[in-house]
Amino acid sequence: MLVGDILRKKTPRVVTVRMNETVGIAAKLMRANNISALVVKDVVRSEGNTAVGMFTERDVVRAVAEHGANAVNVKVSQLVSVQQLVSCTSTDTIEHVRHLMNRHHIRHLPVIDDYSLVSVISMRDIAAAMDEAINGTPQAAA
Repeated sequence: MLVGDILRKKTPRVVTVRMNETVGIAAKLMRANNISALVVKDVVRSEGNTAVGMFTERDVVRAVAEHGANAVNVKVSQLVSVQQLVSCTSTDTIEHVRHLMNRHHIRHLPVIDDYSLVSVISMRDIAAAMDEAINGTPQAAA
């Protein structure tokens, strides 16, 4: 099974946050969209709008643990590692994506095809697809 097989059954929605936004804004975006991860984007003059990382609920918890109530004012850029974005393509296998997630201890991967952000795939998406493949019927999202 390929990532693209899962994406065809998914609503094509990617919620992003900019590096210069605050943890408070990021948390509100996650809550408003009922999601647990955002793609972090940065505006690079020569390359335009570029995905540079992921911001997750774990990052919110880390910010609160380190900064207390002031965490809402901390910039996303202070918490996101942008050394190397771990991503996949729609032609990658689910086995490869699971390996990446396990190796990097992450649950969400941006899907980038031809240098363009097309979606985000989560461990939950993979589990639901595998359940459907085994049972033959779509599983209800939790």
